[in-house]
Amino acid sequence: MKNVLEFKGYAGSVEFSAEDQVFFGKIVGIRDVVTFEGATVKELTKAFHESVNDYLETCKEMGKDPDKEFKGSFNVRVKPSIHRLISMRSAAMKISLNHFVEKVLEKEVLHEHHGQSI
Repeated sequence: MKNVLEFKGYAGSVEFSAEDQVFFGKIVGIRDVVTFEGATVKELTKAFHESVNDYLETCKEMGKDPDKEFKGSFNVRVKPSIHRLISMRSAAMKISLNHFVEKVLEKEVLHEHHGQSI
């Protein structure tokens, strides 16, 4: 099960409010906060598509890049035992710990996107 919508290379989170009896979400990986909602999955999907299209059009009119900028670095915290194992594995492969982690993450992301290039 996956609680993410995808459209035009953008992802939208999916959540449900039992109190309001509505599905809702936001577009992730963009510079702004854009939300959408719907009473059914079909309505939610339609609202997500409309939100992506509206956001892209607004960014185009404003001459701004819609995508959030990523630096390419982030901190990851793991159990010390895992840290030790990946350190040993990367040393055995004669690659840096960063390169090892990048390869593992890339493999997972490519698997999730069925081999599509990233």
